[in-house]
Amino acid sequence: MEIRDRIVVIEDDSSILNLLKTILKANNYDVLVTASGAEALTIISSHCPDLVILDLGLPDMDGTGLLKSLREWSSIPVIVLSARAHEKDKVEALDLGADDYITKPFGTSELLARIRSALL
Repeated sequence: MEIRDRIVVIEDDSSILNLLKTILKANNYDVLVTASGAEALTIISSHCPDLVILDLGLPDMDGTGLLKSLREWSSIPVIVLSARAHEKDKVEALDLGADDYITKPFGTSELLARIRSALL
């Protein structure tokens, strides 16, 4: 089957990162992964992905800062995938330009549906 779209996953929890990579590859997405916000910006600018999945709690920067920086030069769809479940965190991310917000734990079918929707 042909690879469809390229997705960058930015997640510092290695077990979640591996799970996301496995799920996305099994669904024929081209997947690039990183646990670093700074590295993510480099990957996004050099590989021109179709979608970004962003965790907000990164070791080198807050995901909201990464999102704000990304929105200065790109309109690539961003799905925030975070353990932060408070409404204020969701509103902040959406106001900064996130296209969607999913809280952890998440269901695989819902994640894939939201990815398909974001890629339309």
